[in-house]
Amino acid sequence: MTEPIRAGLDKAPDEVAAMFDDVAQRYDVTNTVLSMGQDRLWRKAVLAAVDPRAGEHVLDLAAGTGASTQSLAATGADVIACDFSLGMLRAGRAARPELNFVAGDATQLPFADHSFDAVTISFGLRNIVDPDAGLREMLRVCKPGGRLVVCEFSHPTQKAFRTVYTEYLMKALPSIATKMSSNPDAYVYLAESIRAWPNQRELAARISAAGWERTAFRNLSGGIVALHRASAPE
Repeated sequence: MTEPIRAGLDKAPDEVAAMFDDVAQRYDVTNTVLSMGQDRLWRKAVLAAVDPRAGEHVLDLAAGTGASTQSLAATGADVIACDFSLGMLRAGRAARPELNFVAGDATQLPFADHSFDAVTISFGLRNIVDPDAGLREMLRVCKPGGRLVVCEFSHPTQKAFRTVYTEYLMKALPSIATKMSSNPDAYVYLAESIRAWPNQRELAARISAAGWERTAFRNLSGGIVALHRASAPE
């Protein structure tokens, strides 16, 4: 029996991909339990921020099994679900065969320049070995004036809440994952990667430094998650 893989904070791509392969089958239900159902609200916020229109081309990056892609595609937009975990893609194709799944590395996207009206990534930017390179690639494949939406774990804004949340991340979350997931160590990585991730303003600065314009963000769930938006230069 193969030992489950836990990625480190160096985020070696083969380790991260193999780790997500391990958790693919129960990924969606585990996320709903661990987020106490907040993941559904976060997906609705992403949908509203992307605001896809019928006929537009949208890239849903780090799409996993396509849970976010499904709601984007329901608007009539032409949406591609892209992920570098083949296990996630297999689980997504089995669960949502109507969606268009494509394997791809966020630092070397398999799409031509200016292919998409909007690019979105939910809870995947921090798993990229070089997030800044990923942001530049997203800009490359986005049309001039196109939209970027990044939904990612962040830093709660209230100190007392931040303390409680950190305790949950480091203690309760791995315990719950032990009961839910085939690879609970993956959720130890999840907690560690969230703690090490930049705060809202720092991430906004990195998005702007990658070449995006009009970068802004708003907090969801008290800052547990932040929704960043930006535009490609005209």
